[in-house]
Amino acid sequence: MWSGQFDFSDAATVREAVAELDGLGYSTLWTGEVKGREVLVTAGLMLAATSRITIATGIAQILARNPLTMAAGQLALAEAYPGRFLLGLGVSHAELMRIRGATYAKPLGQMRAYLDELDRMAAEQYRAVPPEGVQPRVLAALGPKMLGLARERADGAHTYFVPPEHTADARAALGPGKLLVPEQAFVLHRDASEARELARRHTGSYLRLPNYTNNLRRYGFTDDDLAGTGSDRLVDTIVPWGDADVLLGRIKEHLDAGADQVAVQVLDFDRRGLPRWQWRELAPALLSL
Repeated sequence: MWSGQFDFSDAATVREAVAELDGLGYSTLWTGEVKGREVLVTAGLMLAATSRITIATGIAQILARNPLTMAAGQLALAEAYPGRFLLGLGVSHAELMRIRGATYAKPLGQMRAYLDELDRMAAEQYRAVPPEGVQPRVLAALGPKMLGLARERADGAHTYFVPPEHTADARAALGPGKLLVPEQAFVLHRDASEARELARRHTGSYLRLPNYTNNLRRYGFTDDDLAGTGSDRLVDTIVPWGDADVLLGRIKEHLDAGADQVAVQVLDFDRRGLPRWQWRELAPALLSL
């Protein structure tokens, strides 16, 4: 599962919700970072409330914290919760970096330099009790150059707002043996008009960001598709809707294209709500895969 909705719930509700996901049997929960809780703090909150599920950051913004701080957060969580924390790193977007007072310049170069320092800080400066072994990380990657860096310097890639065709290209760029986890948004609702209205709340926020629109153009989407909150064709590609069988079909497309797992982001009509009833209803179908 993938959700960015936890910022709208208090800590007690977050603990209760992730404990339920853990009990339902989901293997991994991905959560992001925009302008809410600091994502490593969120991961710690979630790990402390659960006993089995892996918590993954999708993503921790590299320009939000210096390399020693990021290394310290990753290693501390990995030591406290062995095998249950996955660090996803990303440069994010110019708009979000301006809010933080950070300079978004050349993302590929920024990520490469950051990884150099992250490795150096983990090896030379971190002095708390370390976890056992080398800790995994994945990069947020859409274009071929960042996917190439994920192949060279990480354990794989976390892709977002992508069609299954992108997953096939990402697998080819990563090669075998690297983790590939695309996010897949979904509306568990059968009425086309209402489902697309909800889906457009989601697509509209991302179609303002050139990282995503430039990537979608690679897959045949035109300016008309990308205008406003998106054409029906784009909306139905990025946010399928319907019953569990529709979602299973889309997940299978990603898996057949080379994904190792698919991080399902279920959208809810409550703008600040958590899709907990949908998580429950989908669990039998998703866990049968």
